[in-house]
Amino acid sequence: MNSYLNQILTKIESDNRDILGDDSRNYKEVDMSKTAAELGFSDAKDRFYGVNAIVPLKAPVEGMKVRIDGRTFVNYVQFESGIAVPNHVAKQTDLPYREYVAQDSMILNIT
Repeated sequence: MNSYLNQILTKIESDNRDILGDDSRNYKEVDMSKTAAELGFSDAKDRFYGVNAIVPLKAPVEGMKVRIDGRTFVNYVQFESGIAVPNHVAKQTDLPYREYVAQDSMILNIT
């Protein structure tokens, strides 16, 4: 599972490299199950069903905006790339991570 997860996170990072910021109020969610399916990992697809990676954005993107309470991300951690995931997901990888400190009020950008 570790290599699947590393590849899923690498794909999310590469797909969002141009818009990825490290610390931002604006963010978008990426469905890790869909990313696993794109990579052909059917067992990982089922394992990550309903799990979203958080991609902090350098700037807001076009589309709908939804204000989210930052306490929603209490059990999230952030990788060096800037991507944040739930703590239980990060524990399955060997990538270094730190606690994700969300702002009091976050803005979900839905594209």
